[in-house]
Amino acid sequence: MRSLKDHLEDYRLTYFVYNMLHQKQLEKNRSAYKKFGLRKNICSSISYKDLKDLPGEKPWLDTQSLKNIATTHDDFKKLPATIQDSIINWSENGYAILPSLFAENEVGQINEEIETLLNKGTVQWQYNKRKVMFAYRHSELIRNILDKPELNQTLRFLLGKPVDLFSSINFYKGSEQLPHSDSIHMSTHPEGYLIAIWIALEDIEEGSGPLTYYPGSHKLPYIHCGDIGAEGGFLKMDSAPYNKYEERIEELLAKEELKSETFLPRKGDVLIWHANLLHGGSPVTNPDRTRKSMVLHYYAQDVICYHEISQRPTLWP
Repeated sequence: MRSLKDHLEDYRLTYFVYNMLHQKQLEKNRSAYKKFGLRKNICSSISYKDLKDLPGEKPWLDTQSLKNIATTHDDFKKLPATIQDSIINWSENGYAILPSLFAENEVGQINEEIETLLNKGTVQWQYNKRKVMFAYRHSELIRNILDKPELNQTLRFLLGKPVDLFSSINFYKGSEQLPHSDSIHMSTHPEGYLIAIWIALEDIEEGSGPLTYYPGSHKLPYIHCGDIGAEGGFLKMDSAPYNKYEERIEELLAKEELKSETFLPRKGDVLIWHANLLHGGSPVTNPDRTRKSMVLHYYAQDVICYHEISQRPTLWP
């Protein structure tokens, strides 16, 4: 049975009032709306249908191959050689693997800090005890570890803009989440200005529900609420948009005959992926195995940030 809270969240007015009470967290969008000519109250619902006719350029590596320009690009040459080798196929694959980006002691400190935050009640397990959300916002230690110059430099290079960390998710067990792209959850105008990383906080083994991803799937068209009949009406949101989204992704994977790869990293390895890369969690076949990991999502600066699946503007901390 749905709760009163669930019913209230069906209505656009509920979110409008909530956003009115948190307008300071919407200020980044105020300037971005003006930049791109979006004439809309920053507290109102927002979706791709509001943005599709606005001007804006795609990320630079979505329109050309890094392999064709790498040898002559000054910013590429400034990156460490190991990172250059890791990202060279970004335009074609939509992902890159950076081995041992985080040292063993840094991984240990993150794991210990998460346990401390949980024990203090500062953060809690959510989503059926699968995820800890936004832990970085509560820990200077974690923020300092994540603030690696070579990582920030790489993310900025790949998007062609400076980036800001928006969210973190810590996992203890495999998510078993069906394939999806992050662009349906954390959306931008112009499209593609989100980037994510997955940090292995232990050696990941088969049976733990390791991450899977679909190389090249970032080149597929973005999927929006309007594409799946999930826009809702003037007053109410669609009641089951994500179910419709998952069904569309399943159809798309079958149609395109895309093949997945499995990420079995060592502790400290990092996977970077494109906003539109399809990925998910494989089934957990050995419930005794953990899959300690941390996922970070970064928005590029000076773009409109919102959440297509819920049609809400992004609230910054």
